[in-house]
Amino acid sequence: MNDALKNILNRNSPRELSEPYPSKAEMETIYQAALRAPDHAWQRPSRFIQVTGKGLEKLSSIFVDFAKENIEGVSDETLQKYKDAPFRAPMIIILVSEIKIHPKVPEIEQMLSTAAAAENILLALNALNYAGMWRTGVFALNEKISKYLELQENQKVIGYLYVGTPSGKQKKIPEMDTSEFVTQWI
Repeated sequence: MNDALKNILNRNSPRELSEPYPSKAEMETIYQAALRAPDHAWQRPSRFIQVTGKGLEKLSSIFVDFAKENIEGVSDETLQKYKDAPFRAPMIIILVSEIKIHPKVPEIEQMLSTAAAAENILLALNALNYAGMWRTGVFALNEKISKYLELQENQKVIGYLYVGTPSGKQKKIPEMDTSEFVTQWI
């Protein structure tokens, strides 16, 4: 089996991520891989906000402020969870889809292009011996969060990639019976 297929088959979302995270040069390669995602009519919808260091504190504050102002009856325990969330990894990449009006490329297709870019990031991270996990929740696919992240009206957050070096006990990759997922028309 070739290395590209091994990389795909061995990619996993680790439970724990620690330093180091990819260097600037490695991130350039990773973003180049991301931008190879399918992109109908060259709309180029994918945008990324790379968050590290003090940026994690800024994101933590944004999560807390958003929750206080937009989630009715949010508990102190939940606020603490949101405050701590960005510190689960040394780097976070916020996945943003910049939607453009196009007669042949609907909004959902542009968002799916950004999702494909995210998978390319995860595969590139794995190929470079790093890892990532994709998180969504209340802070994704929510138009209100855009204001807190200082995004334009046509930009939508589709998720957050938590990035670093896998640490701790790794999850076992399950064996999958493809017949449960594939229907063949012959």
